[in-house]
Amino acid sequence: MKLIYPAIFHKDENSYWITFPDLIGCQSFGDTIDETLENGKEALEGYCLNILENNNKLPTPSNIQDVKVEKNCFSTLVDVNIKIKSNKSVRKSVSIPTWLNDLAIKKDVNFSNVLNEALFQKLVKTT
Repeated sequence: MKLIYPAIFHKDENSYWITFPDLIGCQSFGDTIDETLENGKEALEGYCLNILENNNKLPTPSNIQDVKVEKNCFSTLVDVNIKIKSNKSVRKSVSIPTWLNDLAIKKDVNFSNVLNEALFQKLVKTT
C-alpha cells in the first residue's frame, strides 16, 4: 500500500534533516538532500509499520499546501510502499454480481489483492 506524507527538509551547516509534521518524532538526517530523502523514507516506513503492527490507525496526511516552513527549509511529499508481512492467510467467500466478476476476469484482476487493498484502505490507512 502506497502512503504519502508531507515532509520538511531543514538545512544545517553541512547536512540536512527531515521531519514529518503529521508523525510526531518521525525524522531522519543525511549529508545530502538525496541521502536525507532516502533515510526519511526508511524512517517513514518504519514509523508507519509500527503504528499498523500495533493495530492503530495512521494519521491523516496534511495537505502539502497547509504545511508551514521556516526560512531555509522546504516541504515536499514523501512516499513509501508498505508491505505488511503476514505469516497466515484466511480464506473468505464473497459474493459479487456476475457482470462484475466477468469484467474482472476479462481484465485479469487478482481478487485477493483487490480485497486486501480495499480492506487496508477502509480499515487501516487513515483515521
